[in-house]
Amino acid sequence: MAQKGAQLYQETFSCSICLEVLKDPVTIPCGHSYCMNCIKNFWDDGEKKLPSCPQCRETFIPRPVLVKSTMLAAVVEQLKKTGLQAAPADHCYAGPEDVACDFCSGRKLKAIKSCLVCLASYCEKHIQPHHDSSTFKKHKLMDPSKNLQDNICPRHDEVRKMFCRTDQKCICYLCSVDEHKGHDTVSAAAERTERQREMEVSRQQIQQEIQDREKDVKLLQQEVEAINQSADKTVEDSEEIFTELISLLQKRSSDVKQQIRSQQKTEVSRVRELEEKLQQEITDLKRRDAEMKQLTDTEDHNQFLHNYPSLSPLSESTHSSGISIRPLRYFEDVTAAVSEVRGQLQDILRDTWTNISLTITDVDVLLSEPKNRFLKYSCEITLDLNTVNTQLLLSEENRKVTFMEKRQSYSDHPDRFTERRQVLSRESLTGRHYWEVEKKGEALVAVSYKNIGRSWGGEESAFGGNDKSWSLHCSSDRYGFWYNSIKTSVSGPQSSRIGVFLDHRAGVLSFYSVSETMTLLHRVQTTFTQPLYAGVGIYSPGHSAEFCKLK
Repeated sequence: MAQKGAQLYQETFSCSICLEVLKDPVTIPCGHSYCMNCIKNFWDDGEKKLPSCPQCRETFIPRPVLVKSTMLAAVVEQLKKTGLQAAPADHCYAGPEDVACDFCSGRKLKAIKSCLVCLASYCEKHIQPHHDSSTFKKHKLMDPSKNLQDNICPRHDEVRKMFCRTDQKCICYLCSVDEHKGHDTVSAAAERTERQREMEVSRQQIQQEIQDREKDVKLLQQEVEAINQSADKTVEDSEEIFTELISLLQKRSSDVKQQIRSQQKTEVSRVRELEEKLQQEITDLKRRDAEMKQLTDTEDHNQFLHNYPSLSPLSESTHSSGISIRPLRYFEDVTAAVSEVRGQLQDILRDTWTNISLTITDVDVLLSEPKNRFLKYSCEITLDLNTVNTQLLLSEENRKVTFMEKRQSYSDHPDRFTERRQVLSRESLTGRHYWEVEKKGEALVAVSYKNIGRSWGGEESAFGGNDKSWSLHCSSDRYGFWYNSIKTSVSGPQSSRIGVFLDHRAGVLSFYSVSETMTLLHRVQTTFTQPLYAGVGIYSPGHSAEFCKLK
């Protein structure tokens, strides 16, 4: 009865906006009641053009004045004093997606536990006997489940406490002596224990994989930090170097300017000095000319002859026919010289910038990446018939080589490998190139200078056994890099296809395991002093290697 009263209290005196018991109740013209703040805020919402009732949608013009309903407020207050407790809020009731309490009457509350023995679900109130009474001590409680009835055998109406390993399904004890008779059956608890043990092993493996991946993530994070630090340091160093270069150019510019001005001053001074001497001579000559004119104008012969000896002699002239006005270039040759330096610097900067740019683009952490990154450098490789060992058969338009037990009848040639089962490409490689080798069995994938040894069986003629060749040894289960008789173990995913990227100018040689993506196996950073040739070595009968045609 008290529960019904609480329900009535909740339904009658609740605000349909906040779903709580009315506070400062007001009744609007349509007759519905709300908390004063709730309806006020509802109407104050700027999106609503006209005030309306949230329940019946009736609109009001003008907006009603809200006045507290004294009588309704008194009723709510009186009901509170009677001790009736408000029913649980709506969020405590079971919805369509919730597990409902099997013991609630009327509107059911959400279950908080399900019992595997009772095969029923309980709300917080009805679960209490399971906590308080020793009768339910051995009952197994679990999180609420809608599938409790799946634990009942539909045929025998018994709890499924057995597990049939033959049919991999839960059964009841009657099934074990009926349709599952003779099957491998155990208790569900025993099977659970076994499966849980297996799952624990799997979880340990998963946790180990998680730890391994977390270590990898940490390594990658360290790699990112190292890349950032290296980039920052390189930018700082580069700016300092370029600043020094700019400062040097500015100093040279200042030196040239100062030297030009100094030479300008010297030459102008020489010209001015000569100009002053010539001006003085002009003055003296004009004075002499005036004296001679005055004497010439004298009519008295005796006076003329008397004064003639007193004329001042002509001084030696500094004027020379060597002084002449001609189109001199003066400092224009300096401009030409500076322009020549500029051109040389531009050439140097263009060439060195290419190297710098290529070096920057070669800074990459190649863990795995799409193959199309290299396809723009792809080249077709054909094998040189004059270099192939006689136990190797060329086919597929001289792109494939196979080890044969019977020697081939090749003509003698000084370039032929006579002891090592190897062959070189016809094409010499400089610049940037990429190619792939599809191998069957064991193979050496290599690059080499042309002057590698040919006619003896020592390491001087073996790919990787000298300082003239670099090779990746690809067996069925491992990789190894070989250069100058030093072997280095290489780890990476096994693949029948090996990719090779060469940047001759930058001194970069990289080997990749190729599948859907490319995984870097080994990278060489060195200085190549001669053109390189692609090569392969095959050392077991039936094994082969083919240079692929790339799209």
